[in-house]
Amino acid sequence: QVQLVESGGGLVQPGGSLRLSCAASGSIPNINSMGWFRQAPGKQRELVARLSSTGTTTYSDSVKGRFAISRDNAKNTWYLQMNSLKPEDTGVYSCHAMSYTMSTWYNYWGQGTQVTVSS
Repeated sequence: QVQLVESGGGLVQPGGSLRLSCAASGSIPNINSMGWFRQAPGKQRELVARLSSTGTTTYSDSVKGRFAISRDNAKNTWYLQMNSLKPEDTGVYSCHAMSYTMSTWYNYWGQGTQVTVSS
């Protein structure tokens, strides 16, 4: 089973930037999409950004123009560049991947990394 490991979270001031990384322990066969979710205290987990296998990107309205998702296939890693961070971006960020093999969907999750935006 492929494991996902996030890194790059931390404490940053409003207006600052962070780059999150999600490293897969191996190649995910027939990957359909990769992405990032976040969960703020007392709120449901929400999709932040998604990158499909065809290169299509999707962003939540709250992060459009500030966040960018990218990938490095050679390293089995994808990234979330977060700029102009706001206190409301605070939360636990988890990376996710989805694949489709033999008529079955598979979901992969990382353990999450804390992002705190505060002065």
